[in-house]
Amino acid sequence: MKKILFVCLGNICRSPLAHGIAENYAKAMELKVAIDSCALSDAHVGESPCKHSQTIADENGIDISKQKARQVTQEDFKKFDLVIGMDDQNLVDLETMGCPTFKLRKLGKYGCDDIDIADPYFFDGFDGFEKVYDTIEICTINLLDEVS
Repeated sequence: MKKILFVCLGNICRSPLAHGIAENYAKAMELKVAIDSCALSDAHVGESPCKHSQTIADENGIDISKQKARQVTQEDFKKFDLVIGMDDQNLVDLETMGCPTFKLRKLGKYGCDDIDIADPYFFDGFDGFEKVYDTIEICTINLLDEVS
C-alpha cells in the first residue's frame, strides 16, 4: 500500500483539499493507498481547514471538516512513500528539513505543467478557490492513477 502525504504551508487550504480529493477518489476507485496531509508551519496546528476550502470541497461532494492541521515531523519522512508539496518553496523547505529527495514531488507535476499550486489563503475572499480546487483535483487524480 502506497502512503502519500500532502504538504502545504499551513495545512488549512491546499493540502486538506488534496487530502480530501485523494481519499474520495481512492475510495471510489478502490485504490489501496493511505493518505494524510500536514503543514510546514505550526501556525494553524489543531485547526480545521479554512471556511473557503471546506465550502469548495463540500460543493464538490467532499467533506474535509473533520481534518485537523498538524505540522510535518521527521517520522513522516520515514512513514510515507511520497511527500507531495504544493509549490517549489514547500519542496525546498521539506528537503531542508531532511525529507529524502527521492520521496519529494510537486503536485503540479501531475498534469499541470509542474506549476505551483497558488496558496488561496492569501486571496481576497472566495475568488480563486474554485480554480485552486480544480487544479488540485486534476493533479491529485493523475498522481493517484500514476502510483496505484
